[in-house]
Amino acid sequence: MTTINFVPNDYVEQRQSSRANFLYLMLLTAMLGAIGITFGFIKMRQRDVHAKLNDLNTRMTAANQQIAQLEELKTKSKTMMKTMVMTAELLEPIPRSVMLASLTNNLPAGVSLTELDVKTTETKVNSNAGKKAKKAAKGSGSQYSSKTADAKAESEPERPEIVTETKLEIKGIAPSDIQVASFIARLSGSILLDQVELVDSKEREIDEIKFREFRLKAELKPNLTLTKDDIGRIRNKSKEADTETL
Repeated sequence: MTTINFVPNDYVEQRQSSRANFLYLMLLTAMLGAIGITFGFIKMRQRDVHAKLNDLNTRMTAANQQIAQLEELKTKSKTMMKTMVMTAELLEPIPRSVMLASLTNNLPAGVSLTELDVKTTETKVNSNAGKKAKKAAKGSGSQYSSKTADAKAESEPERPEIVTETKLEIKGIAPSDIQVASFIARLSGSILLDQVELVDSKEREIDEIKFREFRLKAELKPNLTLTKDDIGRIRNKSKEADTETL
């Protein structure tokens, strides 16, 4: 049986073309929507990256400021340390370099120092109590005068005096105990030290060479003051000894 199609071919082609165009339009719309979503996501990521970058720059600026402050504090601390060292040298009755030079000057032949420990302690002493002790030790004068002096001492405000004691611990090596005894004798006769005592002396052997390892303790003489000439002589004598050794 023959089928007769009354629809014109132009109409059919137009309908197919319209359907294809609609499909292409839908695909284009979907693609444009995907592109728009991707672009929006990229913009959000860019904003997030820019925000993090700005935060990082802010932190870097703050860190640089802190580093600059630390460097400034280090510079100030170095200056303060130098000032403290200079002040300590001025306040010390005897500079430690002078003490070391004096010890070196008194070294007998063959004796060497290995360690020097200097400890300074300050104690407060009641000046009024010292005055009372001195007056009681005199034991002279009438009873009335002694009572008057005691009343005067009690009425005076207590003014504690600071007494500074500097103790030295000296370690070294020597060929024998004879040189150690000679070193002790020289230190006892020096103008700086007092109460020089031998704490320990042991025999040591290195590379089949026997020597004495000794340890001494001493104290700086109280109320000792050296003039510039005394310090100059001690240091010059130390330099002369070093030159002779060379």
